[in-house]
Amino acid sequence: MARRIALVLALLATPAAAAEIGPQKAAVLERLVVQDCGSCHGLTLKGGLGHAIHPEKMQHYDRETLADIILDGVPGTAMPPWRALLTENEALWIADYLRAGGLQ
Repeated sequence: MARRIALVLALLATPAAAAEIGPQKAAVLERLVVQDCGSCHGLTLKGGLGHAIHPEKMQHYDRETLADIILDGVPGTAMPPWRALLTENEALWIADYLRAGGLQ
């Protein structure tokens, strides 16, 4: 429980993503990461069809680069673009969530 509270506080401290992402939307995005991202990247995000996307792997990317990958996908790979389904702020929230270790 303390870990979850610390994660929420860390994410809320990130102004760009937190500006439009309230607790209810955050819960929806967290489910999306677990179910949709997890379907390719593994349910623990440690790899599967897609690469591992746990915090140790994400730390060398800045949040904007991760958000771009989420929104535009990676051509020639199984990573689809999510721009039609997510806003830029939502993609930034997911990037922050991945970098902060949301599922750990």
